[in-house]
Amino acid sequence: MPALAAHDALRDVWTSVGASPFALDRVTFTGVEPVLPSSFAVGTAAQASIAAACLAAAEIYRMRTGRRQDLSVDMRHAAVEFRSERYIRTERPPAEIWDKIAGLYRTSDNRWVRIHTNFAHHRDGILALLGCAYERDAVQAALLNWTGEAFETAAAERNLVATMTRTPQEWAAHPQGQAVAALPLIEIVKIGDAPPRPLPQAVRPLDGVRVLDLTRIIAGPVAGRVLAGHGAEVLHVTSPNLPSILPLVMDTGRGKRPTFIDLNSDAGRAALDRLIVGADIFLQGYRPGGLAARGFSPEQLAAKAPGIIAVSLSAYGHTGPWADRRGFDSLTQNANGINYEEAAALSADGTVDRPKELPCQALDHGAGHLLAFGAMIALHRRAEQGGSWLVRTSLAQVGHWLQSLGRIDGGMQAPDPKLDDVTDLIETSPSGFGVMRAVRHAAIMATTPVRYTAPAMPLGTYPPDWLPQPK
Repeated sequence: MPALAAHDALRDVWTSVGASPFALDRVTFTGVEPVLPSSFAVGTAAQASIAAACLAAAEIYRMRTGRRQDLSVDMRHAAVEFRSERYIRTERPPAEIWDKIAGLYRTSDNRWVRIHTNFAHHRDGILALLGCAYERDAVQAALLNWTGEAFETAAAERNLVATMTRTPQEWAAHPQGQAVAALPLIEIVKIGDAPPRPLPQAVRPLDGVRVLDLTRIIAGPVAGRVLAGHGAEVLHVTSPNLPSILPLVMDTGRGKRPTFIDLNSDAGRAALDRLIVGADIFLQGYRPGGLAARGFSPEQLAAKAPGIIAVSLSAYGHTGPWADRRGFDSLTQNANGINYEEAAALSADGTVDRPKELPCQALDHGAGHLLAFGAMIALHRRAEQGGSWLVRTSLAQVGHWLQSLGRIDGGMQAPDPKLDDVTDLIETSPSGFGVMRAVRHAAIMATTPVRYTAPAMPLGTYPPDWLPQPK
C-alpha cells in the first residue's frame, strides 16, 4: 500500500479522539519520504505524531487566551528527533546504550529471536535461563537447543524480555496481534467524576500544569519531555534502586526536575501520595498491574485526586494474552512483522536471511508524542467537562499504526544521517552532565515555541517536592 500523506495521517490521529478538524488548517508540513533508510513511513509517523502533540498544545493555548497560532513540522527534522538519543553529546564520550549480547540469534527450528539485555537483571535472567556464559557465541550455541516460540514463552514466564521474529501474517493470526488490531491507536476514557477545572490565562500552553513522570527508557520520558517543552512542571520520579541508561536520561531529561522515591517503602508511597494531590497528570510506563499493587492504579489515582489525568503506556496493550508482558520497542517491532518486512524490502528477491530493525525507535518516540497528545486532549476535556481521565496506548498499538501508514518504494536506499549530517538541527545547552548538544524540537510554533526551562540533570538531583505556585 502506498504511504499515506502526512496531513492525512495527522487528520486521522487528531479526529480519532474527537478533536475538531477546525484546528488542522493551522499546520504546515514540509519534506517528503524517504528521510531515513526504511520501507516504512517513519518520517510520516514522526511528522504526524509530533504535530499532533503540538497542535493539542496550541489548542490549549487558544482555550486559555483566545488566540490561535500556526505551527509547522519538517519531515527530516521530525525523523531525526525520532532518534534523538543517537545524537546526544556532552563533554564526556557517550556511553554505550546496547549490551554486548543484546540482539538477534538463530534457534533450532531456524527461526530468529531477539533478546534485550540492557538491564543487568534481564541479562542475568537470560544467561541463567540458557545456562551459558556472557558471550555472544555462548548465547548462540545455547539457543540452538531451543525452538523460537518455546524460548520466547520461557523468557516471558520468568519476566524476561525476548521475542521471536514473526511475519506480519503470523502476527495478524496471533491472539495478541488480534487483540492489538481491535484497539484504537490511543484511548481517552473518563474514569471518575470531578468538577471542571478551567485553565487561567497564561504565557505558555501548559503553564501551571504539574506532571508526575514515572517512566524510564524512551517512550514515557519523551512524553514527559514534550509536556515540559510546552511549559509544564515535570517532576521525574524514579527509584534509586532501579537501573537507568545514561544517554537516555540526558536526552529525555530536558525540562524536568528528577527526584528519587522508593515505592517499595512506606515512606516512598506516602511521598508519592502527597505529590499526587497536587498533580494534574500522572504519567507511568510500568507493566500493567505494576503500580496497582502499590496503590496507584488509574482508578486509585482518581479516588486520591479527583480530576487527575492518568497516562499509561504498556508494551503490548491492555488486553490479550500478552497484556502483562514486559517489552521494548526493538522486541515489539520484531514480534509484529516489521523487522521481517524491512529485511524483505532490503533483499533483491524479497527473501529474508536476517531480520532488520527500523532505523529509529519509532514505536517508542511515536508513543511518547502520542501520549503527550492524549494527555493534553484530556486536559482540555477536564477544563470544559470536568472528570478524571485515563489516556493509554502501547508500543504494539503504535506499531500497528505505523504498519497502516503504508510503505515507501525505494525507502531502504535513503541515506542514514550521522551526527555531522544533522548539525543544523542541534542545540547546545548547559546540563548537569556538562555542556550538552542535543536535537532541538522539530515543531515550530509561531507564538509559543517549544523550549526547556530546566536543564537535564542527574537522577535524584531534587527533593520530591513541587515548586511553589506563583501567587
